[in-house]
Amino acid sequence: MGSKAAAKRKSVKKKAAAKEESAAATKFVKEWSTWAMKKAKVITHYGFIPLVIIIGMNSDPKPSIAQLLSPV
Repeated sequence: MGSKAAAKRKSVKKKAAAKEESAAATKFVKEWSTWAMKKAKVITHYGFIPLVIIIGMNSDPKPSIAQLLSPV
């Protein structure tokens, strides 16, 4: 009977270790996704207008920079 109790304790310890590992992985993914979203927000914020200007400069009828920046 002593061996059954020891086996049960080992099983419980293995399950607890697996649960901790799963929690650590979840925390890592959550932190990484938060970091990635913050970086994407900054890149989008500062890169959108220059991207539009670059695409406009490479369009078929080559406009001047003044034509690209004017509202008309």
